[in-house]
Amino acid sequence: MNPQTSQRALYDAASQGLRALAADDRCRKAFTAPGSLLQHLLSPSARRYVVAADREEFLACLAALRAKGYRSTVEFVGEENSDRAQIERVVQEYLSLLAYEPAPEQVGFDLSNVGLAVSRDLALRNTARIVEAAADRGCEVILSMERFPTVDEVLGVYRELAAEYDTVGITLQAHLHRTEHDLAAVAQPGRKVRLVKGAFQEPPDVAVGRGPALDERYLRFAGELVERGVRLSLATQDPAVLAAAESSGLLARVTEIEMLHGVQPQLLRRYQDAGHTCRIYATYGENWWLHLLHRLAEHPPMVLTALADLADGTERVVGADY
Repeated sequence: MNPQTSQRALYDAASQGLRALAADDRCRKAFTAPGSLLQHLLSPSARRYVVAADREEFLACLAALRAKGYRSTVEFVGEENSDRAQIERVVQEYLSLLAYEPAPEQVGFDLSNVGLAVSRDLALRNTARIVEAAADRGCEVILSMERFPTVDEVLGVYRELAAEYDTVGITLQAHLHRTEHDLAAVAQPGRKVRLVKGAFQEPPDVAVGRGPALDERYLRFAGELVERGVRLSLATQDPAVLAAAESSGLLARVTEIEMLHGVQPQLLRRYQDAGHTCRIYATYGENWWLHLLHRLAEHPPMVLTALADLADGTERVVGADY
């Protein structure tokens, strides 16, 4: 095994460990407990990826990113939720966000945060409320994709709403074996599709692991989506994948390059400077445990940066690296 291969294997193993930690119920309970020490200690690290704690601060930061020429997608960060009162608070947060002037150009969320953990019907009703409010403001909605057992339900909600609204889009995960079939089913000309590698740790019979095989599959799916006439958001922070897309000419055919806020900002700025349309997926709120661990899992060496953030007392300026 050569040193480069060895390093990638180490990164892949670290990524799996971070995702396992993110999904650990014991950690989640410790994070959400009143006066959580875990939340207090890790908050400086989270603020690299979570733009702000509250809506007003977030919208001011969003304006700074918009002024630099970036598109944005807005998410009120959260996790799977089965408490009906809390679910309604999440929905109301999106409705309040969409009433703001100027309205966000695109919002995104997990259906598990708006009712899917209770029932598909509740998720559909709440998502329809948000999609309708967004359409009234000229705002698009991109539905996130979640763990493998929920894919059919997420796609079902998407299909019902897409039949009525052309402002709703869907996320597809390249690592799932089933995505080849799902791609053909949802890829309609003019529709918005956000293609990601996949953030969740799934068994081998369900998904391919990180590595060259997934990179190749991601690029192949991206090419197929473009050929089918979708408006493709190429959502990846992987420099090698983006370089391959650029050299093949694929990058010139996608609608936009999207990266998560705080992950590889200099890389996104380089593509924007080169004339590509670039989008930042930006989150706000306090329920960020899963979001933080998944961001670190995208590029495990960032764990060192996260540790350094704990010791850095300076105020973070949103957008400074963009």
